[in-house]
Amino acid sequence: MEVDDVPLDDKAKRMRDLLSSFYSQDPSSTPIPANTSSRFATLDTINTTSFDADQYMNLLVQKSNLEGLLHRHVEMAAEIKNLDTDLQMLVYENYNKFISATETIKRMKNNIVGMETNMEQLLEKIMSVQSRSDGVNTSLFEKREHIEKLHRTRNLLRKVQFIYDLPSRLEKCIKSEAYADAVRFYTGAMPIFKAYGDSSFQDCKRASEEAVTIIMKNLQGKVFSDSESIQARAEAVMLLKQLDFPVENLKSKLLEKLEQFLVDLHLESREITNCSADPHEPSKQGNVIDSTPVTDHEASTREFAEAVRAYRVIFPDSEPQLIKLAQDLVTKHFEATQQQIKKQIRSADLLGMLRIIWTDVLLMDEMLPEAALSDFSFQAACVAVKQYIVSTFSRLLLDISDALTKVQRRQKEGVEEEYSLQAALEASKRAVIQGSMDVLLDFRQLLDENLGFLMKLRDLIIDWVQEGFQDFFRKLDDQFLLLSGKNISATQDQGSTEGMQGDKVLAGLVLVLAQLSVFIEQSAIPRITEEIATSFSGGGVRGYEYGPAFVPSEICRSFRSAAEKFLQLYINLRTQKISVLLRKRFTTPNWAKHKEPREVHMFVDLFLQELEATATEVKQILPQGLHRKHRRTDSNGSTTSSRSNPLRDDKMGRSNTHRARSQLLETHLAKLFKQKMEIFTKIEHTQESVATTIVKLCLKSLQEFVRLQTYNRSGFQQIQLDIQFLRTALKESAEDEAAVDFLLDEVIVSAAERCLDPIPLEPPILDKLIQAKLAKNSEQNPISS
Repeated sequence: MEVDDVPLDDKAKRMRDLLSSFYSQDPSSTPIPANTSSRFATLDTINTTSFDADQYMNLLVQKSNLEGLLHRHVEMAAEIKNLDTDLQMLVYENYNKFISATETIKRMKNNIVGMETNMEQLLEKIMSVQSRSDGVNTSLFEKREHIEKLHRTRNLLRKVQFIYDLPSRLEKCIKSEAYADAVRFYTGAMPIFKAYGDSSFQDCKRASEEAVTIIMKNLQGKVFSDSESIQARAEAVMLLKQLDFPVENLKSKLLEKLEQFLVDLHLESREITNCSADPHEPSKQGNVIDSTPVTDHEASTREFAEAVRAYRVIFPDSEPQLIKLAQDLVTKHFEATQQQIKKQIRSADLLGMLRIIWTDVLLMDEMLPEAALSDFSFQAACVAVKQYIVSTFSRLLLDISDALTKVQRRQKEGVEEEYSLQAALEASKRAVIQGSMDVLLDFRQLLDENLGFLMKLRDLIIDWVQEGFQDFFRKLDDQFLLLSGKNISATQDQGSTEGMQGDKVLAGLVLVLAQLSVFIEQSAIPRITEEIATSFSGGGVRGYEYGPAFVPSEICRSFRSAAEKFLQLYINLRTQKISVLLRKRFTTPNWAKHKEPREVHMFVDLFLQELEATATEVKQILPQGLHRKHRRTDSNGSTTSSRSNPLRDDKMGRSNTHRARSQLLETHLAKLFKQKMEIFTKIEHTQESVATTIVKLCLKSLQEFVRLQTYNRSGFQQIQLDIQFLRTALKESAEDEAAVDFLLDEVIVSAAERCLDPIPLEPPILDKLIQAKLAKNSEQNPISS
């Protein structure tokens, strides 16, 4: 503590004062009152102008221990040493500058010595030259005055002679059509005619005016002559203006000529556009653009530009009209381009037309820079290029739709469905993936072109392509919904497909849409995303607040959902068609008076035919899944099977209806204690899953139709016979045999519940009828058997 209480020596105080005065801020900026309370003082006040050393030491002693005080002492000593060194360096630098300034002043002093004497000598020489010049002027004054008088007389005689010769000169100019010289001669004589035309030169003035009248008529004839070039007519207008002829009507006439020339130039450009878009020779389209017609068009545009420049010189106040004409030229070029875009041209054709437009823009910019055609054409190019991109995506959407709708057209023409479905799926896959790659390659040519407005549009084109793909797949999803017969704005429920829709929509097409949606999600979108990341990265003009232009995850999610909806729709369509058959079967006969069964009913054949048609469609479109046959076991199977049903075995020896019903109730209650079977599982995009799901839904519908009727013993036995035959037929075709067997058992149980006398057929009779049906089918279809 005693070491810190020692006051600073004089040298340290002096250094502190010097540095404080050099680096101190403006005292008025942040003043600290001297009477600031000690409770508000801090250790940071050491650098202020109101620093109090005693107060600072007291505060430091209060807040720091001995180790802290020693550490602060070492820091302050190092700071003082650094400040001392900095001050010494500043003194050295200022000293060097002072020495340099002293030497410079010495050199200036040495150079100035003797300059005053030289200036005095120069002044004496100038005064001598001036005196001699005054003497010469005095001696030659009289002769100069005489010479100037003779010169004026000579010029006057020349003018007089020119006035007398003017009529003959004007006649010679009229004969040689040198109207510019004639106007120059006449305008030169106008001051003399105004002064002396009514007295001395009256005859010359009258003859000259008559010649000028002829000249004005001839010039007006040039202006309105279609055989004269626009430049010649513009020159004639300028000469008439020099003769004080009222040219306002000529101004409007000449502007009409320019507008007509612009119309002709537009027609010529349209012909060039038609030549450049040859659909039969796409490889030569770029060469057509560089051929002779383009050269002719460029010459015509240059002539128009020269006429605009001449018109601007003649009529300086006509700049707004000329700017409008130039902009109309560009506008009409782009209108012709947009008309060609509607005809679904390729990027090579579009680039050819844009090159022509850009050449015209550069040429007009030289003649009329005030029109700012570069910026004006940029706005028009934005519209045209965006229209081209939208048109290209629309054409791609149309190609995919055509590939899908060929299924219906081919079936109407009698083509086999198998070929149609496979061809539609493969063609639509190619249309999606190859069409997208072709579109990206086509758009890439726009980015590689070095035209002025296309280079400015680069980022916008990238955004438009990404946005275009996002919007294209959204529209493609909507198109799929339309092809499937669903209303886009309606609720997409599983049960929203009713009779008329099922009649209009081809079930096979819906299955193609489901598998195509899977292909787009799993193959097309990753491929397109990779290509966009490679060739169309960048952009970002739309702003980060709108998010990315192309969101593959959103598209994949949309088509994944669409694939599930279309697959469910296909199952609903097929199930509804079979349900119509089942409804007709169970609502037509009177089951309470049914006759004894003699054979399997024909509805079973129709039912199996529909299932076979469905399996044929599914095998064409969907891949095979893992072959997992779910065989029924004693632990999870139904207890009411037609073969191992203890109820049926017990019923065979009993004829009492009441006891049969009691045994049925006992068996049905016992089934509740068995292991629960999961009948309807998640549908997969495989042949086995879809076919099995349709079979399950049809059997469930069959059970519901059975529950709506009341049967006698024969009716119940007929259902037992039909179901047993279906069990044999569906045994090998169904993937989940246990669930199908369970549903068949449920149909028999439902029929028994609704039967007045549920006595089943005996097994020998049942097998005999089934074997007879199988033999009959073998005779009818020997190839399939």
